[in-house]
Amino acid sequence: MRAIGRRLQAGATGVLLATLAGAAHAAAPEGPALLAHQAALELDGAASAWILTSTALVLLMTVPGLALFYGGMVRKKNVLATVGQAFAAALLVTILWFVAGYSLAFGTNANEGLNAFIGSLDSVFLNGVGADTAWAGAPGLPETLWVAYQLTFAIITPALIAGAFAERIKFSGFLLFIGLWHLIVYAPVCHWVWSGGFLGGMGVLDFAGGAVVHVNSGVAGLVAALFLGKRVGFGRDNMAPHNLTLTVIGASLLWVGWIGFNAGSAWAPDAIAAQALLGTIVATAAAGAAWAVAEWIERRKPTVLGMASGAIAGLVAITPGAGFVNSQGAFFIGVAGGLVCWFAVVWIKKWLRYDDSLDAFGVHGVGGLVGALLTGVFADAAVNSLGEGANVWTQFVGLLAVIGWSAVATFAILWVCKLTTGLRVSEEEERQGLDLTQHGEAVHDT
Repeated sequence: MRAIGRRLQAGATGVLLATLAGAAHAAAPEGPALLAHQAALELDGAASAWILTSTALVLLMTVPGLALFYGGMVRKKNVLATVGQAFAAALLVTILWFVAGYSLAFGTNANEGLNAFIGSLDSVFLNGVGADTAWAGAPGLPETLWVAYQLTFAIITPALIAGAFAERIKFSGFLLFIGLWHLIVYAPVCHWVWSGGFLGGMGVLDFAGGAVVHVNSGVAGLVAALFLGKRVGFGRDNMAPHNLTLTVIGASLLWVGWIGFNAGSAWAPDAIAAQALLGTIVATAAAGAAWAVAEWIERRKPTVLGMASGAIAGLVAITPGAGFVNSQGAFFIGVAGGLVCWFAVVWIKKWLRYDDSLDAFGVHGVGGLVGALLTGVFADAAVNSLGEGANVWTQFVGLLAVIGWSAVATFAILWVCKLTTGLRVSEEEERQGLDLTQHGEAVHDT
């Protein structure tokens, strides 16, 4: 009976498809118009389906993943403001990406003249971008899909910075900072590496954002934390996380979403994507375990926050090399990322006494540096032929360029914000909490 049912279902499906095909043929343009449309975009259906899925996964990383991860680590009086910063970043960056960000990052992929450093204004307001056009770097995908996928990277990058100055920034200052930073810092660096800019041209390898996303945001976070100064009561008051359950849920969502981040950056469901996926999972586990072991040795107890932080450090560290290294390389990059980030968060921050509230620099900046440099060590041409010429020196030079531009431009943007909207809330507002003073809301009514 099941076999007969399957035959009937298949027959009915065939009749339906034939009917739809006939209707489509009758409605479709004939002759040169149809041929021109096909020539404009030869769609890769499998790749498009994979990037559609990956786009949703990467958006999941910011909302709700990063929002919950950061929201659980702040004090209760600041949880809504912190979650709201991630959500607001998604809103603002989406609009700016539509207006000019995409054009500045991907408006051209010509590595010559000014276009070696910035894109163009040809695609402002997504002018000329449609479902029947393809970006030159990803010819099998509708350009609209490429815009959406890259948008999710653009969203999470400035949202990561918020962890460095959590619990002390004005919402108006935050919005101005994020907007300017997206256009002045993120878009150019994205172009340098991924759209025919000078760093990509010199052979810098960054598969999914070690430099573009993590080093870029981590350095900006450190500059912002130093510029704003320490939170009121830093080093004296209890600033323990208010809800680590939220943080672990957020970290878990980030781990899942990171599959779209890293494996999606293969742009196709192929062997490179499969290796990137496996390497991402392996590196994350290795880093989380390494951080836990380090805590176990030092404190005699491994913390849940430590395991979650170590996992994020592993995700960050494997990002630049996800599609270039084999599984063994991913494991060693994960271990190194977990241990070095643990050292940066626990000891370097303690020695230098800077207030990187949620360790944006200690995890993303440091983890991105470790991963990008080790990509030059472990890149395997058998995984990806682009890794054949990889070396640490080229990676190092590329990182210096990103660090320099991110630090200088971020400092200038912070001054602009300070002189216009202002940046830091008053001491009284900070003590009362940003939820009430910036948004007039509280987590609980009572």
